[in-house]
Amino acid sequence: MQIVEIDGFNARCASKGVTREVSLFLMQGETIAIGDFVMVHVGYAIQIMSEQEARSAWELHDEMLASEASGA
Repeated sequence: MQIVEIDGFNARCASKGVTREVSLFLMQGETIAIGDFVMVHVGYAIQIMSEQEARSAWELHDEMLASEASGA
């Protein structure tokens, strides 16, 4: 997800038209800025990603969902 707003240890993140409140608590040792991409797991940012890494992850996720929907 891409960070669109930061407030202390909380951030509003967006991806594919969905926004979520995400905790930055686990990323205290990192320098995080608006516009950065982060991997989010159960409401926590756990890793900074490049834009390309984020796009590749979404493409893989979309492929898995399409495969599941087709029963393949």
